[in-house]
Amino acid sequence: MVTASRGPRLVNGMPPPHPVVRAVKGLVLLLCCAVVVVPFVGVVSTSLADQQQITEAGGYVLWPSNPSLDAYAAIFRGGVVTRATLVSIGVTLVGSLLSVAVVALLAYSLSRPGSFGHRPILLVVLVTMLFNAGMIPNYLLIKQLGLIDSWWALILPPLVSAFQVIIVRAFFMEVPAEIVDAARIDGAGELQILTRIMLPLSKAVLAVVALFQAVAYWSAFFNAMLYLNSTDKWPLQLVLRTYVVDNAAIGTDLPGEVVPPQQSLQMAILVVSLVPILLVYPFLQKHFAKGVVIGAVKG
Repeated sequence: MVTASRGPRLVNGMPPPHPVVRAVKGLVLLLCCAVVVVPFVGVVSTSLADQQQITEAGGYVLWPSNPSLDAYAAIFRGGVVTRATLVSIGVTLVGSLLSVAVVALLAYSLSRPGSFGHRPILLVVLVTMLFNAGMIPNYLLIKQLGLIDSWWALILPPLVSAFQVIIVRAFFMEVPAEIVDAARIDGAGELQILTRIMLPLSKAVLAVVALFQAVAYWSAFFNAMLYLNSTDKWPLQLVLRTYVVDNAAIGTDLPGEVVPPQQSLQMAILVVSLVPILLVYPFLQKHFAKGVVIGAVKG
């Protein structure tokens, strides 16, 4: 009786890699993780350190011996960071919700071949992906609209992304026409088709649009620097830039008390600016890969 010889165990139709190759891959992955994690740990640790530890470490502490939350208490008692955080949260929430709504409406209208002005509007959307008016025309437009020193100047300019419109439009076009035709036979109008069929089917891609827009709104500071004159309307990122990049002194309104080191205060503001996105991303991560690929061109 002849028995078949057993070859190497296949993984996804391919032989397993050599142990040396696996070790090299693991080492490279470990180095990539260290490049990402170590600076973040340094920022958090420095925000918890005192002046002596910062001086001994040369500016950045990787592991504080006596961690303290004095820097965080100081920046929030000062009032500037608290107000800027609330402004950033409000702008991000309102801007992201409006952006998802406008992108979905525009993408759906452009996905219907018989809609009014379908081709000209689609051409305008595509042109905006290639050409930008520039900073001065944008400023003049915002000024003409009376939005200078207004929070709407932070919300309206980045409201619609042409790339996201194209992605959502591609997804809407992939929905079987039979479903839309059946809804029309049942008497559904375009708004009902959008709200009851398209939007429930497109949760993944809309979640990615919301994530991209939320990150963009939360991280933006240049529009605030151009359009806002009142410092009490500054978002958190502009406050962060003023204190960290411009190295401005952080007022904490703590008379008679020991003020934490300036380096700790700067790193504390940086951590505060990172935490909200880090908290939101895990809830949207499951939709991320599916939403990015779902509207892509299939070959």
